[in-house]
Amino acid sequence: MPSDPEVAAHEPAPCSVDRRMGDTELSYYLPARSSGVNDMYLHIGFDAPGHLVQRPRVRLVWAILRMQHPLLSCSVAMRSYEDVRFVYTPPSSPQDALDDADNNLEYRPVTKDELIGDYLNGERTLSNQCLSYLIIADGTALLPTPPLTPRELNDVRDTDPSRNYDLLICAAHFLGDGMALHQFANEFFGLLASDKSLQELEILLTEEWNRSCRLSPGKVFTLPSCLEDNLVPEPSNLRRAIGRVDYQLSQRKHIGGQAFPRKSQQPRRTIVPTVSYDANRTKSVLKRCKEKGVSISAALFAICNIAWARVGNGPPDLPTMMYSALNLRPYFKISPPHNSYWFLAVGYFNVVLPNFIPRSIEPSSTFWHRARSAKAQSAQVAKNPMFVSRCRLMAEERGRRARKWAKEDDEKECGTYTPPAPAPTPAQPTKPPVPSSALLGLSLLGNLDGIYKHATFPAVKLHTLTTGSRQRSGGMLLFGYTFAGKLWVSLGYDENGFDKEVVETYWQNVLGAIDEFL
Repeated sequence: MPSDPEVAAHEPAPCSVDRRMGDTELSYYLPARSSGVNDMYLHIGFDAPGHLVQRPRVRLVWAILRMQHPLLSCSVAMRSYEDVRFVYTPPSSPQDALDDADNNLEYRPVTKDELIGDYLNGERTLSNQCLSYLIIADGTALLPTPPLTPRELNDVRDTDPSRNYDLLICAAHFLGDGMALHQFANEFFGLLASDKSLQELEILLTEEWNRSCRLSPGKVFTLPSCLEDNLVPEPSNLRRAIGRVDYQLSQRKHIGGQAFPRKSQQPRRTIVPTVSYDANRTKSVLKRCKEKGVSISAALFAICNIAWARVGNGPPDLPTMMYSALNLRPYFKISPPHNSYWFLAVGYFNVVLPNFIPRSIEPSSTFWHRARSAKAQSAQVAKNPMFVSRCRLMAEERGRRARKWAKEDDEKECGTYTPPAPAPTPAQPTKPPVPSSALLGLSLLGNLDGIYKHATFPAVKLHTLTTGSRQRSGGMLLFGYTFAGKLWVSLGYDENGFDKEVVETYWQNVLGAIDEFL
């Protein structure tokens, strides 16, 4: 505990602060209520001396960061489908902050696969009262929890061997996105593996509480704004009307007729097969992509496209559509009202590629042409002058759908659901809507070594990273990123929701195409 009893003394409980969720946050919150759909996780495997991973040290770091990023410590109050709120009550003392962190921290003697599997397929870890959680696992032994004395600590630092640990950071998706997770993990390791003693961390805890949580005259507690409030508003009604027409026209261009054959009536079970490529192979892949004028992200769109065409399971005359997320932080206002980076900042876009492989053209030529097409489509989305308007309107649409489906789900559970009346038959024949099925989603995180400052925490070696979320039945998402000098590709999917043979063939085709073209 803080070494200065006077500074650590309890203050009167500060008033809570709350704010209403935006449409994008609601679109993640409402489906998550029952089983935690979209609850994120970030797993990092690392080697470290045991004294750095003791509970007293970890909970101090966890407490400090939770105060810096208040959404992590919020609860949720749902007043209606339109009014769902984050509620934050700052800790009343440094001890209160430490207790709160300790209550949301767990040590488990399990393996990495058990850790991730339990999170994805077991009982939900998070809830309305617990929006973030930290788990540290040691698959070889129970971790020691009693704090070391300063003398014992000095002795241990010289003799304590490094061994493998697994960290799982759990956070509701309506709190933030993948970039927030990775930035947070970098800060966590930077503080955990710093040369600060326990006593110095206790002082830092108290300083952070005084700065961000202590109630004082004129003090106003704030929370990070929702995505929609961070986007520059439309300047006029005319501009808003133009934006709506543009959005409707852009949505009609999203044509996709490919989908994995699905199974139903089985409990969801998510698995995440993962492959990494060593540093030399990764350098070769990145060099080849650069020579061809594309990023590894664009190449992975083409890999997924070619892999599916080789499965030969869909109509060849309909294209393959894949979706991905785009970081919206560069489009936000210059001065956000809170300095935390824990908030949602993602937009969505589609890449559409043909679902056939020409026999008269070399497969490698087809592949690189489609990689360049994926790059061009991604750039067109990001550079379109209507991009911010489209993001705002998509958020509104996602919010409307989420509220509608949540209401239906609740009514079905209560036995009060009444299906809507069928739409009247139009007087004139209408053109059938174009198919808009997406084959799968791609989460392309880029070079994560640009976020993780490995050199700033030399006592800890990060060597493995896996990320994803709890999925709905029939969910599928491919991840691609570089981390610790390696290229990583993983496929998170519900193995009970799809035809097993088709998915396994597709995954082997993905890996085969990487070997063939990259």
